[in-house]
Amino acid sequence: MGKHFKGKRLIWMAIAMLLQIGLIVVAIWRFNQYFVYFYGICTLLSVFVLLGIINDKTNPAYKIMWIIPILLLPVFGSLFYLLLSRDGLTKHYKTSLMQTDRLLRKEEGIPPEMPEALFQDPLGKRIGVYLQENAKANASDETLSRYFPSGEDFFEALVADLSRAQHFIFMEFFIVEEGKMWNTILEILKRKVREGVDVRFLYDDMGSILTLPPKYDKELRKAGIRCHAFNPMRPLLSIGYNHRDHRKIAVIDGYIGYTGGINLADEYINVYEKHGHWKDSGVRLEGNGAWNLTRLFLSTWLYFEKEENCVFQYGPKRYGGPYTKGDGVVIGYGDTPLDSERVGESVYLHLINHAEKYIYITTPYLILDNEMITALTLAAKSGVDVRLMLPHVPDKWYVHAVSRSHYAALLEAGIRIYEYTPGFVHAKNCVVDDRYATVGSINLDYRSLYLHFECAVFFCQGQTPLDVKRDFLETLSVCEEMTLEQQKKVSGLRKLGRSILRLFAPLM
Repeated sequence: MGKHFKGKRLIWMAIAMLLQIGLIVVAIWRFNQYFVYFYGICTLLSVFVLLGIINDKTNPAYKIMWIIPILLLPVFGSLFYLLLSRDGLTKHYKTSLMQTDRLLRKEEGIPPEMPEALFQDPLGKRIGVYLQENAKANASDETLSRYFPSGEDFFEALVADLSRAQHFIFMEFFIVEEGKMWNTILEILKRKVREGVDVRFLYDDMGSILTLPPKYDKELRKAGIRCHAFNPMRPLLSIGYNHRDHRKIAVIDGYIGYTGGINLADEYINVYEKHGHWKDSGVRLEGNGAWNLTRLFLSTWLYFEKEENCVFQYGPKRYGGPYTKGDGVVIGYGDTPLDSERVGESVYLHLINHAEKYIYITTPYLILDNEMITALTLAAKSGVDVRLMLPHVPDKWYVHAVSRSHYAALLEAGIRIYEYTPGFVHAKNCVVDDRYATVGSINLDYRSLYLHFECAVFFCQGQTPLDVKRDFLETLSVCEEMTLEQQKKVSGLRKLGRSILRLFAPLM
């Protein structure tokens, strides 16, 4: 099915939503004969809504985004807030996912003791304890890891491992698009189904709305692949479309796991140039550390299909092991919008606040909240070498404009910012002091840190942090360093535009 038809799906959904907004506006307009009473009721409603927003635990920037339109347009602002601002995932969806999480915790029992190497590392121990207590993610030193500095390397290794699968394959990706990458993987998955391998696949319906035909999950199920679309798109006004499954996970036979920033589409392996050369990254885990990625996959999968058997039949030791100790400690972890714990941001803040020598961050988007700006600027002002790498060629011009709106304040604090001139950076990496690194799906923006289901791997000691650092420094050779002088030359009109866009940054 061609892209033209897939694009029509989005157009029809947009039309349906605009019609719903129009009906709301018309309904309000019809009350104009009772305008005084209606306006008074809406004003009173706005007061209660504002009090609720102020006392909410959400991010201040997200509050401001709603407070301003409510104050300017109390009739429309408060009604649209009540319609759109509530948690978009249905109660059944949330309840089921949380019950699944409790089931996994119950079956896991008492968490294993953290590796001794982690206890001997103050920051590693601090992050390890935090992730174990708040993300139910256990540390492992019996895991071999490999860092991929490009989507091409990631794809080559993934295809080889998928081809060797003997028992099960679990995959969960945000974007899937027909082409060389996905078609190659799909043929392997179909072949594995014929061989008796249990193949399961999850994709995000919103993420793939322009790349896959409607009800593509049914098409895969006909081929024997157990498949579901996460949070399917429907032509209804709902903030629920903010909650997307942004994870990238592949697990083979329980003891091999992949994650990173790479989706299953051809631009990620540079088969064609969508936004110039595509710079991405990923990691491969082999050993006990793969269990955390399996657990994240199952936490979503068990919403769609209940599992009667013990989930530990998918553990790393059933078909692999025993494993020798790796050269460091790894912790795969996830983040979810279903609770108030911002795991992704908290790991970043731990690393930034305790860095002693340097912090190198690679991210496609730089839409920061106050906590992150304060941490980064304080680190730079304290003598830490803070460097950020972002795209020069954007995939979304308005998001890139908001990212650049932060440059001046960060540069003034001594932070060095680079843009990748060959094209688009999609990698989500952070490396600190040659000892710590994170690689995963988590962007430095509100969506990743507050609204999406995400995943990443934290590395303490070992070779992987050094590999992430090497990749960063080698990539600098094709980057342009931003300067404060450049930012001072930005026109007043452009600055105004960026300021307006920044107001709506929490929705970008």
